[in-house]
This record gives sequence, C-alpha cells and structure tokens, in this order.
Amino acid sequence: MDAADAAARLAAVPAADRVALVDPRFVGHRHALRLALTDPRFDAAAVAGAVSVQAKARPALARALGGLAAGAPATVSATGGHQTGTALADAPGAAPGTVSGQAAGGPAVRADVLPDAVAAALDAEDAAPHRPELGVLVATVPADADARAAATAAVGAVDEESVRLRSAVKARDGFFTTHFISPYSRYVARWCARRGLTPNQVTTASLLVALIAAGCAATGTRVGFVAAGVLLIASFVLDCTDGQLARYSLQYSTLGAWLDATFDRAKEYAYYAGLALGAARGGDDVWALALGAMVLQTCRHVVDFAFTEANHDATGNTSPTAALSDRLDSVGWTVWVRRMIVLPIGERWALIAVLTAVTTPRITFVVLLVGCALAACYTTAGRVLRSLTRRAGRTDRAAQALHDLADSGPLAEAVAGAVRPLAARLPAFAPPAVALAGGGLLVATAALAPAGSWWVVAAAAVYVVTSGLAVARPLKGALDWLVPPFFRAAEYGTLLALSAISGVNGALPAAFGLVAAVAYHHYDTVYRIRGGTGAPPRALVRAAGGHEGRALLVAVLAAALAHHTGLTVALTVLAVALALLVLTESIRFWVSAHRAGAPAVHDESGEPA
Repeated sequence: MDAADAAARLAAVPAADRVALVDPRFVGHRHALRLALTDPRFDAAAVAGAVSVQAKARPALARALGGLAAGAPATVSATGGHQTGTALADAPGAAPGTVSGQAAGGPAVRADVLPDAVAAALDAEDAAPHRPELGVLVATVPADADARAAATAAVGAVDEESVRLRSAVKARDGFFTTHFISPYSRYVARWCARRGLTPNQVTTASLLVALIAAGCAATGTRVGFVAAGVLLIASFVLDCTDGQLARYSLQYSTLGAWLDATFDRAKEYAYYAGLALGAARGGDDVWALALGAMVLQTCRHVVDFAFTEANHDATGNTSPTAALSDRLDSVGWTVWVRRMIVLPIGERWALIAVLTAVTTPRITFVVLLVGCALAACYTTAGRVLRSLTRRAGRTDRAAQALHDLADSGPLAEAVAGAVRPLAARLPAFAPPAVALAGGGLLVATAALAPAGSWWVVAAAAVYVVTSGLAVARPLKGALDWLVPPFFRAAEYGTLLALSAISGVNGALPAAFGLVAAVAYHHYDTVYRIRGGTGAPPRALVRAAGGHEGRALLVAVLAAALAHHTGLTVALTVLAVALALLVLTESIRFWVSAHRAGAPAVHDESGEPA
C-alpha cells in the first residue's frame, strides 16, 4: 500500500494507540526494531526502514502521511505485528533503490521506503523522531538481492544478545559499580526479564533487602553488623539491576524513575538509623553523627541538583574550567579517579558495608562524614569555578527551577514582596551572599548559644528576612544556584545543633525523623522538576511552612521546651505531620501522573555526585 492507504488505516486505529510502520523488506536485528518501536520515552522513533509514534505524535504522523499522499506516493507499507502497538499494514516489495540507513549526517531517505519518508516528513513537522544509536546493530532496507545477502551476513556476524546486555549497563558509572557489580548484575537483569519481572518489582525488592540490612545493624551484634554489610551490597546489586532491566527490556516509566530515586534515599537513611540504633544497644550514642551524615549527603545532592538545573539550558558556555574537565575526561585513569573522588553511591555503599562489618558504627560514620565532606568540597569548588569563569545566559526556566528548589514559604514570600525594589539594586552576588549570611548566623547561634536561649529565635527571625531578600529577584546570577543548598544547610544544620545541645532524651532521633520528612519533600521537588512535571503545588509548600517557617518554629520549640521531654514529643509530632502531608500529596501525584500516561523517563546519569 502507499501513503494514502496508510493514512486511511491510521484513521481507523484508536488515537491512544502506538502505531508503527515497518518496511517488509527490512533486514536487521530485533533489538534495533525494539529501540525504534517500543521505547516509551519518545513520542516518535525511527531506524532505517521502521518508524513508530505514540499518541502525542499521531497528529504529526497523519499530516506527514497526508503530505506524502498528496506528493509522491510510495509503494511500501508496514508490518511488525510482533512489536508493541498497532501495525498499519503489510505489502509486497518495492522498486530497487539506494540502500537506506543511518548516515553520519542524518538518515538517508529513499522515496520507495515509506517509513523513511515518513520519518523525514516528521522532521519537517517539528516532531523529529528519536533515532537510537545502533552501534554494530544492523537496520537496513536492501535494494537488491546482493545487498540483502550482505545485510543478512552482517546480522549473523553480530551477537545481538551480547550487544543488548552491554547496552543495559549505564555508559557512565562509578568505578565500583562498573568493575564489581555490573559484570554480573546485567545477567541478573536478563534473568528477571525472562521471568516477566518489572523494574519496579526489582526496585521494591532492593528496598526490602536494605530495610532488612538496617534491621540487622540495629541488633548491635557483630553477626548483625556483618549480615547488614552483606545485605547492603545485595541491595545495591538489585539497585543496579532495576535500571539495567529497564534498559534491557525498554521498560521505562515516570513512576519507576521516581521509585528508584526515592527508594535510594530511603534505603541509605534507614540504614543510618539502623546503625545508630545498633550503636545505642552497645552503649554508644551516635545519633548526632547519623543525623550529620544525612544532612551532609542531602546538602551534597542539593548542590548537584541546583547546579544541574541552573545550567540545564544555559547558553554560551565558554568556561575554561569546563574545557579542562573535558580534557581530563579524555585520559583514562583520570576519569576513574575523578569518579571515585566524588564518592558516588556505589563507592559510598561499599565503604559503609565494609566498615559496618569490620568496625563500629561510630568509626563508620566518622569515615563516611570525612569522605563525604572532602567529596563535597571538591565538587562544589569545581562548580563554583565553572560558574565564575563561564559566560552564559541563564534562562527563565532555570531561574524558576532554582526558585522552586528554594522552597520558600509564606514568610519569605511576604518579605520578598516587600523588599523587591531594594533587591533589584543589589549587586549580582547578593542572593547567595545574603542566603549564606542569614543561614550561617542561624546555625552558629543554634550551635553556640546555651540550650533554651531565645537568641536562636532572634537569629531565626533574621533568617526569615534574609531568606526573603535572597529570592526577591529572579535567580539568574552566576552563583545563584548556591541559594537552595544554603537554605538546606541552614534548616537541617539548625535542627541538628538544637537537638544535639538540648540534652533532651530522644531529641536527636526525633530530629532525624523530621529531617528525613523534610528531605523527602525536597527530593520530591527535584524529581518532579527533572521529570518535567513541575514543582509541587504552592499550597503544599505553604502548608509545610517553607524552610524559613520550619526553622523559626523549631527555634521557638527549642527555646520554650528546653531540657523538657516535650521537645522530643513536639519534634516527633512535627515529623509525623510533615511526613503525612508530603507523602500523601507525593504518592497521589506520581500515581495519578503514571495512570494519566505521563511521559516515560529514565535517569541515565545516575546519582549526581
């Protein structure tokens, strides 16, 4: 059939269905077709001889077929019923021509290959199909018998399953993950795929194993610590497996990406709590170290997220620091050293697991804190240098993302509205400088003032004012991406300091739970922005009080309930209330987004470091 026939058949297919056009003369690997026809992340995708579109791109496909039908009709049609979606038709071969394929400058187009012509027309419709990198995989429409024989031989010369397994492994990963986990976890992923398991099921299994590991650590025995270390590594193997399974079987989803990222945080912080409980059974109180580790790790992530979002669509990057980084990445050994220095999740979990098994929780936390602090200094210094030496324009989208990451509540919003004329006249470096000054004053006062001091409340009031001033104008300055990390450090650091010096039994574990609830809210904000779904509703942010409102409230509670068990109760109630508030909204949002068919996403970059 020709383009007109294909258009007619398209009109008969339900608008919500994915459709595919595959030339019946196609020769290539099944995985090349999988990449073009089943990857849910792209509205349209194509390889030589095949093209597919999802519901969002169906109107563009209809216009493309209509244009082709009105122009030069093609004689080739569609097949591929073994693929997900609806195949439009099947037809006999067409006239010979030049072999089509994936050329360096773009796909070659033959008039007698309808899928290629459609893909080119979609380019013109501003609905350009994703064209996956095939590497050694073959996807072609032979022009004659000799070309078909050559293509068939090329298909047979490549071990498709080996290629598929290699491509299941993330291209850029940490040293420990690359050399000690992925060589066998990819086979676990294939085993899961052949038994019909989904990435989300594997993600959930990883969480359960990590929670069991935390429970073993909480026993406080050497056997429990050894078992905890082993189980933590097993959990990480499953954590790698879920992403590899998603890539192997092309099972991507917005819900899956959220679960993977959220469960990673839950696993690590639950394990910290387990270690602290285990230490307490042995008579050692390390809750301050556990809370410090969570605060430091969360602030590291916020630095990564804020910098990435600030520069996601920046224009005109001419940073010599970035150029130096690119040159270092071209030298093999420096790549691995730099990936290890930042202590990514693989190295970090391996370090925690080994130290748990052979040392004590206190030593584990001290080494972890030192390592994460050095990694934070290294990465933050590099990003500051990049920001200072680059010439780039920050977009409104980037400024909005930073504003959302700031998590300003009603108090900061009111101050921002009042001081906006003044903020417009301040120098470019004012927002991060003001945020640092206000946050630093608050944390220093909380750490140095005696328990119950109302000076902390006064410092929190100053922090409210500086927080509003810092966000009173769009965050488009070179270092404005530091504003959200400074806010996180101020809020979490204040909680840590006040609970540590209070002397109240149970205050530190309660503060740990409160920081965990607030950190979940902040991570959820990041994942919504990354998934292109926007920040949480302002009503939720206001109901949660914003970072400045929570800091002020905790300061008042610490002053009013000093040396009183009521402080532990108050922090616990606040933690539970915030957890219920943010978890309920978050779960509702992600589940409804998944059911509504939100665009599938998959994080190929892994945990930022």
